[in-house]
Amino acid sequence: MLELPVYLDYSATTPCDKRVIDVMLPYFNRFFGNAASRHHHFGWQAEAAVEKARRQVGQLINAEPSEIVFTSGATEACNLALRGIYEMFAPKGNHIITTQIEHKAVLDTCKALEKKGANVTYLGVSDKGIINLEELENVITPQTILIAIMYANNETGVIMPVKEIGAIAKKHKVLFFTDGTQTVGKIPVDVMKDEVDGMAFSSHKIYGPKGVGALYFRRKNPRVRLVPQITGGGQEKELRSGTLNVSGIVGFGAACNLCESEMAEESERIKKLRDQIEKQLLQIPDTQLNGDSDSRLPHLANISFKYINSSQLLASLSKTIALSAGSACTLGSNEPSFVLKAMGIANEMAKAALRFSLGRFTTGEEVGFAISEVQRVVYELRSQSFEYQLTNKK
Repeated sequence: MLELPVYLDYSATTPCDKRVIDVMLPYFNRFFGNAASRHHHFGWQAEAAVEKARRQVGQLINAEPSEIVFTSGATEACNLALRGIYEMFAPKGNHIITTQIEHKAVLDTCKALEKKGANVTYLGVSDKGIINLEELENVITPQTILIAIMYANNETGVIMPVKEIGAIAKKHKVLFFTDGTQTVGKIPVDVMKDEVDGMAFSSHKIYGPKGVGALYFRRKNPRVRLVPQITGGGQEKELRSGTLNVSGIVGFGAACNLCESEMAEESERIKKLRDQIEKQLLQIPDTQLNGDSDSRLPHLANISFKYINSSQLLASLSKTIALSAGSACTLGSNEPSFVLKAMGIANEMAKAALRFSLGRFTTGEEVGFAISEVQRVVYELRSQSFEYQLTNKK
Protein backbone atom coordinates (compact mmCIF):
# COMPACT_ATOMS: atom_id res chain seq x y z
CA MET A 1 0.00 0.00 0.00
CA LEU A 2 1.30 3.44 -0.95
CA GLU A 3 2.40 5.45 2.08
CA LEU A 4 1.81 9.19 1.97
CA PRO A 5 3.34 11.66 1.65
CA VAL A 6 5.65 10.44 -1.10
CA TYR A 7 9.19 11.74 -0.55
CA LEU A 8 10.76 13.33 -3.65
CA ASP A 9 13.19 15.73 -1.97
CA TYR A 10 16.33 13.57 -1.84
CA SER A 11 18.52 16.53 -2.79
CA ALA A 12 17.62 18.16 0.54
CA THR A 13 18.45 15.07 2.57
CA THR A 14 18.19 11.29 2.41
CA PRO A 15 16.90 8.74 4.89
CA CYS A 16 19.67 6.89 6.66
CA ASP A 17 20.06 3.44 5.11
CA LYS A 18 19.26 0.68 7.64
CA ARG A 19 22.54 -1.02 6.76
CA VAL A 20 24.35 2.18 7.75
CA ILE A 21 22.44 2.40 11.01
CA ASP A 22 23.35 -1.21 11.86
CA VAL A 23 27.05 -0.40 11.43
CA MET A 24 26.74 2.74 13.57
CA LEU A 25 24.79 1.38 16.53
CA PRO A 26 27.68 -0.30 18.45
CA TYR A 27 29.57 3.03 18.47
CA PHE A 28 26.94 4.72 20.60
CA ASN A 29 27.32 2.51 23.69
CA ARG A 30 29.66 -0.44 23.14
CA PHE A 31 32.59 1.12 21.30
CA PHE A 32 32.06 4.60 22.77
CA GLY A 33 35.66 5.71 23.13
CA ASN A 34 37.11 9.06 22.17
CA ALA A 35 39.32 8.68 19.09
CA ALA A 36 41.81 11.11 20.66
CA SER A 37 42.27 8.87 23.74
CA ARG A 38 45.40 7.10 22.59
CA HIS A 39 46.40 5.47 25.87
CA HIS A 40 43.76 2.76 26.25
CA HIS A 41 41.68 0.19 24.41
CA PHE A 42 38.50 2.27 24.05
CA GLY A 43 40.36 5.07 22.32
CA TRP A 44 42.19 2.64 20.06
CA GLN A 45 38.90 1.09 18.98
CA ALA A 46 37.44 4.48 18.12
CA GLU A 47 40.56 5.60 16.28
CA ALA A 48 40.63 2.40 14.23
CA ALA A 49 36.98 2.86 13.27
CA VAL A 50 37.61 6.46 12.20
CA GLU A 51 40.59 5.46 10.07
CA LYS A 52 38.60 2.69 8.40
CA ALA A 53 35.90 5.21 7.55
CA ARG A 54 38.53 7.64 6.28
CA ARG A 55 39.70 4.96 3.83
CA GLN A 56 36.13 4.27 2.72
CA VAL A 57 35.36 7.95 2.17
CA GLY A 58 38.60 8.53 0.29
CA GLN A 59 38.13 5.46 -1.88
CA LEU A 60 34.77 6.72 -3.17
CA ILE A 61 36.46 9.77 -4.76
CA ASN A 62 39.91 8.20 -5.43
CA ALA A 63 41.67 10.15 -2.67
CA GLU A 64 44.24 9.03 -0.13
CA PRO A 65 42.92 8.62 3.44
CA SER A 66 45.36 11.29 4.60
CA GLU A 67 43.62 13.75 2.26
CA ILE A 68 40.26 13.47 4.07
CA VAL A 69 39.37 15.81 6.95
CA PHE A 70 36.11 15.09 8.76
CA THR A 71 33.82 18.03 9.49
CA SER A 72 30.27 18.58 10.72
CA GLY A 73 29.02 18.74 7.13
CA ALA A 74 29.63 20.21 3.71
CA THR A 75 28.91 23.78 4.83
CA GLU A 76 31.74 23.65 7.34
CA ALA A 77 33.97 21.98 4.75
CA CYS A 78 33.28 24.80 2.27
CA ASN A 79 34.11 27.36 4.94
CA LEU A 80 37.32 25.59 5.92
CA ALA A 81 38.42 25.38 2.28
CA LEU A 82 37.62 28.95 1.23
CA ARG A 83 38.64 30.72 4.43
CA GLY A 84 41.61 28.42 5.03
CA ILE A 85 43.00 28.84 1.52
CA TYR A 86 42.37 32.60 1.43
CA GLU A 87 44.20 33.18 4.71
CA MET A 88 47.06 30.87 3.78
CA PHE A 89 47.64 32.32 0.32
CA ALA A 90 46.81 35.98 1.03
CA PRO A 91 50.49 36.98 0.60
CA LYS A 92 50.34 35.64 -2.97
CA GLY A 93 47.05 37.24 -3.98
CA ASN A 94 43.46 37.98 -3.04
CA HIS A 95 41.47 37.02 -6.15
CA ILE A 96 38.86 34.24 -6.00
CA ILE A 97 36.75 33.09 -8.96
CA THR A 98 33.36 31.49 -8.37
CA THR A 99 29.91 31.50 -10.04
CA GLN A 100 26.60 33.20 -9.47
CA ILE A 101 24.85 29.86 -8.91
CA GLU A 102 26.90 28.36 -6.08
CA HIS A 103 25.30 27.08 -2.89
CA LYS A 104 25.01 29.70 -0.16
CA ALA A 105 27.77 27.90 1.75
CA VAL A 106 30.15 29.19 -0.92
CA LEU A 107 28.45 32.47 -1.88
CA ASP A 108 27.98 33.71 1.68
CA THR A 109 31.54 32.72 2.57
CA CYS A 110 32.85 34.64 -0.45
CA LYS A 111 30.82 37.67 0.62
CA ALA A 112 32.37 37.41 4.09
CA LEU A 113 35.86 37.19 2.58
CA GLU A 114 35.21 40.28 0.48
CA LYS A 115 34.86 42.20 3.76
CA LYS A 116 38.33 40.96 4.64
CA GLY A 117 39.86 42.18 1.40
CA ALA A 118 39.13 39.41 -1.08
CA ASN A 119 38.44 40.33 -4.69
CA VAL A 120 35.78 37.88 -5.92
CA THR A 121 34.66 37.37 -9.51
CA TYR A 122 31.18 35.85 -9.84
CA LEU A 123 30.94 34.20 -13.26
CA GLY A 124 27.60 34.03 -15.05
CA VAL A 125 26.23 30.90 -16.67
CA SER A 126 24.45 30.05 -19.92
CA ASP A 127 20.73 29.38 -20.21
CA LYS A 128 21.66 25.74 -19.66
CA GLY A 129 23.35 26.60 -16.36
CA ILE A 130 26.97 26.02 -17.45
CA ILE A 131 29.92 28.40 -17.24
CA ASN A 132 31.89 29.57 -20.27
CA LEU A 133 35.39 28.07 -20.00
CA GLU A 134 36.94 30.80 -22.15
CA GLU A 135 35.51 33.45 -19.84
CA LEU A 136 36.87 31.57 -16.83
CA GLU A 137 40.38 31.54 -18.25
CA ASN A 138 40.18 35.19 -19.28
CA VAL A 139 39.40 36.43 -15.76
CA ILE A 140 42.40 34.70 -14.17
CA THR A 141 45.02 37.24 -13.07
CA PRO A 142 48.40 37.02 -11.33
CA GLN A 143 46.47 37.69 -8.10
CA THR A 144 44.14 34.69 -8.54
CA ILE A 145 44.62 32.10 -5.80
CA LEU A 146 41.45 30.01 -6.03
CA ILE A 147 38.73 28.84 -8.40
CA ALA A 148 35.65 27.66 -6.47
CA ILE A 149 33.04 26.15 -8.78
CA MET A 150 30.49 23.51 -7.81
CA TYR A 151 30.57 20.05 -9.37
CA ALA A 152 26.82 19.98 -9.99
CA ASN A 153 24.10 22.47 -9.15
CA ASN A 154 21.79 21.62 -6.28
CA GLU A 155 18.67 23.09 -7.94
CA THR A 156 18.99 21.96 -11.55
CA GLY A 157 21.38 19.01 -11.29
CA VAL A 158 23.47 20.47 -14.13
CA ILE A 159 27.04 19.13 -14.07
CA MET A 160 29.87 21.58 -14.65
CA PRO A 161 32.84 20.76 -16.95
CA VAL A 162 34.95 19.92 -13.91
CA LYS A 163 37.78 18.16 -15.72
CA GLU A 164 38.26 21.15 -18.03
CA ILE A 165 38.13 23.58 -15.09
CA GLY A 166 40.76 21.49 -13.29
CA ALA A 167 43.01 21.61 -16.35
CA ILE A 168 42.69 25.41 -16.60
CA ALA A 169 43.47 25.81 -12.92
CA LYS A 170 46.54 23.60 -13.18
CA LYS A 171 47.73 25.43 -16.28
CA HIS A 172 47.66 28.74 -14.40
CA LYS A 173 48.89 27.27 -11.10
CA VAL A 174 45.67 28.22 -9.33
CA LEU A 175 43.96 25.99 -6.76
CA PHE A 176 40.60 24.44 -7.73
CA PHE A 177 37.95 23.75 -5.09
CA THR A 178 34.59 22.22 -5.90
CA ASP A 179 31.44 21.69 -3.85
CA GLY A 180 30.65 18.05 -4.55
CA THR A 181 27.75 17.77 -2.11
CA GLN A 182 25.13 16.83 -4.70
CA THR A 183 27.50 14.75 -6.79
CA VAL A 184 29.49 12.34 -4.62
CA GLY A 185 27.74 8.98 -4.45
CA LYS A 186 25.43 9.82 -7.37
CA ILE A 187 27.91 9.63 -10.26
CA PRO A 188 31.57 8.51 -10.39
CA VAL A 189 33.91 11.18 -8.99
CA ASP A 190 37.68 10.97 -9.37
CA VAL A 191 39.55 13.91 -7.87
CA MET A 192 42.83 12.81 -9.41
CA LYS A 193 41.56 12.57 -12.98
CA ASP A 194 39.65 15.83 -12.61
CA GLU A 195 42.67 17.60 -11.03
CA VAL A 196 40.56 18.79 -8.12
CA ASP A 197 42.57 20.29 -5.26
CA GLY A 198 39.76 20.48 -2.71
CA MET A 199 36.21 19.18 -2.45
CA ALA A 200 33.43 19.33 0.14
CA PHE A 201 30.72 16.70 0.52
CA SER A 202 28.31 15.40 3.12
CA SER A 203 27.05 12.17 4.65
CA HIS A 204 23.34 12.93 4.81
CA LYS A 205 23.09 13.34 1.03
CA ILE A 206 24.17 9.72 0.49
CA TYR A 207 22.03 7.81 3.03
CA GLY A 208 24.37 8.40 5.96
CA PRO A 209 23.73 10.33 9.19
CA LYS A 210 23.41 14.09 9.48
CA GLY A 211 26.08 16.11 11.24
CA VAL A 212 29.13 14.73 9.47
CA GLY A 213 30.89 15.66 6.25
CA ALA A 214 34.33 15.84 4.76
CA LEU A 215 36.83 18.08 3.05
CA TYR A 216 39.19 16.48 0.59
CA PHE A 217 42.37 18.48 0.10
CA ARG A 218 45.27 17.46 -2.12
CA ARG A 219 48.51 16.55 -0.33
CA LYS A 220 50.86 16.60 -3.31
CA ASN A 221 51.23 18.11 -6.80
CA PRO A 222 50.38 20.62 -5.42
CA ARG A 223 50.22 20.29 -1.66
CA VAL A 224 47.28 22.33 -0.43
CA ARG A 225 47.83 24.08 2.89
CA LEU A 226 45.03 25.58 4.95
CA VAL A 227 44.76 27.88 7.95
CA PRO A 228 42.59 26.06 10.55
CA GLN A 229 39.24 27.68 11.29
CA ILE A 230 38.42 25.73 14.47
CA THR A 231 41.21 25.46 17.02
CA GLY A 232 41.45 23.89 20.43
CA GLY A 233 42.39 20.24 20.38
CA GLY A 234 44.56 19.49 17.40
CA GLN A 235 42.32 16.81 15.92
CA GLU A 236 42.29 16.10 12.18
CA LYS A 237 45.93 17.08 11.68
CA GLU A 238 45.19 20.31 13.57
CA LEU A 239 42.94 21.45 10.72
CA ARG A 240 39.64 20.86 12.49
CA SER A 241 39.80 20.65 16.27
CA GLY A 242 37.02 19.06 18.28
CA THR A 243 36.08 15.60 19.53
CA LEU A 244 35.30 13.43 16.52
CA ASN A 245 31.75 12.21 15.93
CA VAL A 246 32.86 8.58 15.80
CA SER A 247 29.45 7.00 15.25
CA GLY A 248 28.62 9.54 12.54
CA ILE A 249 31.99 9.07 10.83
CA VAL A 250 31.54 5.29 10.91
CA GLY A 251 28.12 5.75 9.29
CA PHE A 252 29.58 8.10 6.69
CA GLY A 253 32.17 5.50 5.78
CA ALA A 254 29.55 2.76 5.51
CA ALA A 255 27.37 4.98 3.33
CA CYS A 256 30.30 5.66 1.00
CA ASN A 257 31.05 1.95 0.80
CA LEU A 258 27.45 1.21 -0.23
CA CYS A 259 27.48 3.96 -2.83
CA GLU A 260 30.67 2.65 -4.36
CA SER A 261 29.24 -0.84 -4.80
CA GLU A 262 25.67 0.09 -5.84
CA MET A 263 26.02 3.45 -7.63
CA ALA A 264 25.92 2.27 -11.24
CA GLU A 265 22.81 0.13 -10.92
CA GLU A 266 21.09 2.58 -8.59
CA SER A 267 21.69 5.60 -10.83
CA GLU A 268 20.34 3.81 -13.89
CA ARG A 269 17.15 2.82 -12.09
CA ILE A 270 16.61 6.30 -10.67
CA LYS A 271 17.30 7.96 -14.02
CA LYS A 272 14.52 5.92 -15.66
CA LEU A 273 12.08 7.05 -12.98
CA ARG A 274 13.25 10.66 -13.32
CA ASP A 275 12.81 10.48 -17.10
CA GLN A 276 9.30 9.12 -16.60
CA ILE A 277 8.39 12.15 -14.47
CA GLU A 278 9.78 14.53 -17.07
CA LYS A 279 8.11 12.81 -20.02
CA GLN A 280 4.68 12.95 -18.40
CA LEU A 281 4.82 16.35 -16.74
CA LEU A 282 6.33 18.14 -19.73
CA GLN A 283 3.27 17.10 -21.72
CA ILE A 284 1.32 19.61 -19.65
CA PRO A 285 1.05 22.79 -21.75
CA ASP A 286 3.27 25.73 -20.76
CA THR A 287 5.84 23.77 -18.83
CA GLN A 288 9.61 23.70 -19.25
CA LEU A 289 12.65 21.81 -18.01
CA ASN A 290 15.24 24.11 -16.45
CA GLY A 291 18.90 23.33 -17.11
CA ASP A 292 20.90 21.21 -19.50
CA SER A 293 19.01 18.02 -20.31
CA ASP A 294 22.19 16.07 -21.07
CA SER A 295 24.93 17.10 -18.63
CA ARG A 296 22.86 16.44 -15.53
CA LEU A 297 22.69 14.30 -12.41
CA PRO A 298 20.47 11.23 -12.86
CA HIS A 299 18.15 11.85 -9.92
CA LEU A 300 17.07 15.46 -10.34
CA ALA A 301 14.64 17.43 -12.51
CA ASN A 302 13.69 21.10 -12.24
CA ILE A 303 10.39 21.89 -13.98
CA SER A 304 8.44 25.16 -14.22
CA PHE A 305 4.64 25.28 -14.52
CA LYS A 306 3.56 28.59 -16.02
CA TYR A 307 0.76 30.61 -14.41
CA ILE A 308 1.30 29.04 -10.97
CA ASN A 309 3.56 30.16 -8.16
CA SER A 310 5.66 27.32 -6.75
CA SER A 311 4.49 28.18 -3.23
CA GLN A 312 0.92 27.47 -4.35
CA LEU A 313 1.97 24.15 -5.80
CA LEU A 314 3.92 23.15 -2.71
CA ALA A 315 1.04 24.10 -0.41
CA SER A 316 -1.46 22.10 -2.47
CA LEU A 317 0.86 19.08 -2.63
CA SER A 318 2.22 19.21 0.93
CA LYS A 319 0.02 16.40 2.28
CA THR A 320 0.73 14.02 -0.58
CA ILE A 321 4.21 14.77 -2.00
CA ALA A 322 7.33 16.17 -0.34
CA LEU A 323 8.97 18.46 -2.89
CA SER A 324 10.88 21.74 -2.90
CA ALA A 325 11.18 24.84 -5.03
CA GLY A 326 14.97 24.82 -4.73
CA SER A 327 17.70 24.53 -2.14
CA ALA A 328 16.56 23.70 1.39
CA CYS A 329 18.98 26.39 2.58
CA THR A 330 17.28 29.22 0.66
CA LEU A 331 13.60 28.51 1.24
CA GLY A 332 11.28 30.96 2.96
CA SER A 333 11.85 33.74 0.43
CA ASN A 334 9.24 35.00 -2.04
CA GLU A 335 12.00 35.88 -4.47
CA PRO A 336 12.55 33.65 -7.52
CA SER A 337 15.49 31.26 -7.42
CA PHE A 338 18.76 33.15 -7.90
CA VAL A 339 20.06 30.08 -9.77
CA LEU A 340 17.26 30.19 -12.34
CA LYS A 341 17.52 33.96 -12.61
CA ALA A 342 21.25 33.68 -13.34
CA MET A 343 20.32 31.31 -16.19
CA GLY A 344 18.18 34.05 -17.71
CA ILE A 345 14.86 32.40 -16.92
CA ALA A 346 12.01 34.90 -16.72
CA ASN A 347 10.59 35.76 -13.30
CA GLU A 348 7.27 34.13 -14.07
CA MET A 349 8.84 30.76 -14.83
CA ALA A 350 11.51 31.03 -12.13
CA LYS A 351 8.78 31.53 -9.54
CA ALA A 352 6.87 28.54 -10.92
CA ALA A 353 9.65 25.94 -10.58
CA LEU A 354 9.61 22.70 -8.62
CA ARG A 355 12.60 20.47 -7.91
CA PHE A 356 11.93 16.74 -8.16
CA SER A 357 14.76 14.71 -6.64
CA LEU A 358 14.57 10.91 -6.42
CA GLY A 359 16.64 8.42 -4.48
CA ARG A 360 17.45 4.90 -3.38
CA PHE A 361 14.05 4.19 -1.88
CA THR A 362 11.88 5.81 -4.56
CA THR A 363 9.52 3.28 -6.18
CA GLY A 364 7.72 3.16 -9.49
CA GLU A 365 4.41 3.27 -7.66
CA GLU A 366 5.43 6.49 -5.90
CA VAL A 367 6.48 8.07 -9.19
CA GLY A 368 3.22 7.11 -10.87
CA PHE A 369 1.25 8.63 -8.02
CA ALA A 370 3.36 11.80 -8.02
CA ILE A 371 2.84 12.32 -11.74
CA SER A 372 -0.95 12.00 -11.42
CA GLU A 373 -1.09 14.20 -8.34
CA VAL A 374 1.02 16.99 -9.85
CA GLN A 375 -1.04 16.91 -13.04
CA ARG A 376 -4.25 17.16 -11.03
CA VAL A 377 -3.04 20.05 -8.90
CA VAL A 378 -1.59 22.00 -11.84
CA TYR A 379 -4.85 21.89 -13.77
CA GLU A 380 -6.84 22.67 -10.64
CA LEU A 381 -4.75 25.73 -9.77
CA ARG A 382 -4.74 26.97 -13.34
CA SER A 383 -8.52 26.79 -13.41
CA GLN A 384 -8.43 29.32 -10.57
CA SER A 385 -5.83 31.55 -12.23
CA PHE A 386 -7.19 34.74 -13.81
CA GLU A 387 -4.03 35.12 -15.91
CA TYR A 388 -4.35 31.57 -17.24
CA GLN A 389 -8.03 32.00 -18.03
CA LEU A 390 -7.40 35.34 -19.74
CA THR A 391 -4.52 33.99 -21.83
CA ASN A 392 -6.32 30.82 -22.85
CA LYS A 393 -9.74 32.38 -23.37
CA LYS A 394 -11.22 31.23 -26.68
